Order: sequence, then structure tokens, then C-alpha cells
Amino acid sequence: MAVLSVDLAFRKWSYLGVVVLDRVRETHSFPCRPGAGLALPTQPPNDPIACEIIPFAAPVDEPGPVDADILAGRLNHLCTVRGISTIMLDGPQAWKSSSNGLEHSRESERQLNTAAKTGLPGIVKPVTYRAFAEFCLDVYDALCRRGWRRLDTLAQPGSPPERVLVESYPHAAWKSLGFKPLPSKRRARVSDLAAAYGALNCLIPITTNRPPNHDQLQAIVGGLAGLALEERNTAGARIVGKPPRREDGHWREGFIVLPVPPLSTPGAGWPKSTRWLD
Repeated sequence: MAVLSVDLAFRKWSYLGVVVLDRVRETHSFPCRPGAGLALPTQPPNDPIACEIIPFAAPVDEPGPVDADILAGRLNHLCTVRGISTIMLDGPQAWKSSSNGLEHSRESERQLNTAAKTGLPGIVKPVTYRAFAEFCLDVYDALCRRGWRRLDTLAQPGSPPERVLVESYPHAAWKSLGFKPLPSKRRARVSDLAAAYGALNCLIPITTNRPPNHDQLQAIVGGLAGLALEERNTAGARIVGKPPRREDGHWREGFIVLPVPPLSTPGAGWPKSTRWLD
């Protein structure tokens, strides 16, 4: 049950972070007591996650800024080929509802204290965020025209044929896992990426087909919640906000989904220290 996770960008194709996450199922055996049946494990095995980093080069005829419809077509094709039914997208899926009681943001953004806010249609904070916000909404809409839908229930996505779009937020995903978020792309050093990847790998065994850059590492951490949804692991994801709905011709609100640290006994998979994040 693979998941596609995308750290969205619209200025350059090379700024996109595109990763396919899949659980590597391992064969586990558990000791039996003499005269007894197979002993049940006290907790589910912490199987590793394989993260395939997929470079998204600019199309030959579209070398400039990312076109939302072309991107949606390429993501949809990738999911069709791979049999993927959940896409995690790091970007706003809707505007705020006029009746949510908040002045500048959606309910999910208020709960997570996001740096940028999507207000009523066409209104964002800061104002420089508007072009990116509108691009993200266009990507969601373009995917919906191809048979996808925004996650609209607190329950997990339905049967595998149902194709669901889920909003991620890597900044909050790091904090949800107990880590300090990555520095901004401009400020992050190679050592910051290596330390973050190492700490994450101590908590959740991860393999990648190449060292992830900033965008790809953000896609990995944001996509972890999608695996929990696919696996019907109610303890593995936190769903924040209100269901998306149509209001006055626009999509409003929408859930943001975050990963939750796996259940573990002390010393079994948890990082010994996260002081590098302090």
C-alpha cells in the first residue's frame, strides 16, 4: 500500500520533492512456550519504510514555472502505474469558511499555528503567499478532475480503488514526531539534513534510494501519515481541522494530517537523544 508524497513548489520543477513511501513487510517469528501455541507479539513489528525519491524534471516543452494541470497529470499517471490511491500534498487545499469564527485562517491552520494563512478566497497572510496558495488549490482541483477527491471524513480512506488527496504539513509533522522542524531551505545546511534524517531513521527505520535533499526530506516526513491512513492505523495519524466543503463556489476548510510516533518500548527504536534539535 504505497503512498505518494509531494512537497509542492511552483517556481521550478526541480524544487518539487516527490517521494513514494512503501512499507517493507518482513517475516517475523515469535517464540512459543512448550505445550502452547504461537506466542503473540506484545506490539506490531516496526517494519522499515522504503522511500523512493523520484526526480521530476521539467517537461521539454514546459521549462518554466510549474504548470498545475501538467503536474497533476504527471502525478496521476505515476499513481496509476504504481497502483497508489493516496497522495499527500504539502500545500493548502481550500480557503477558509466565512462561518468558522476565525478572521484570517482555516481551522486546521489555527490549530497548528501555521506561518501562512489562507483566508477568504483571494486573501492570504502574508500577501506573498497568494501565488503559491492559488497554485496549490489548482493542483488539488486538477487532480479532482482526474477522479481524486479531498479527504472528507475523520475515518481513513476507503477501499483501495478510492483515490484520496490528503493535505500534509511537514513543519508540524516534525514537531508531532517530537523533533524540531527543519530550518528553511535557504538556511538549512547539509549537516542539518543529515542530522534530521538520522534522527528520523532512529525513530522509524527508513531506506532511501538516494540521499534526500531538503524538499525530498520534507516530503518523506509529511508522507508518513499517509501510510498510517492506508494501513488503517488509527494511532499512527492525527487529523486536524474540519472537512472540506463547497461554499459560494469555492472549496473551504479541509483536514491536515500529521504522523504520530510509533508505539515502542524504551530503547526499541526511539532515538537516544534529540538534543541536536533543541
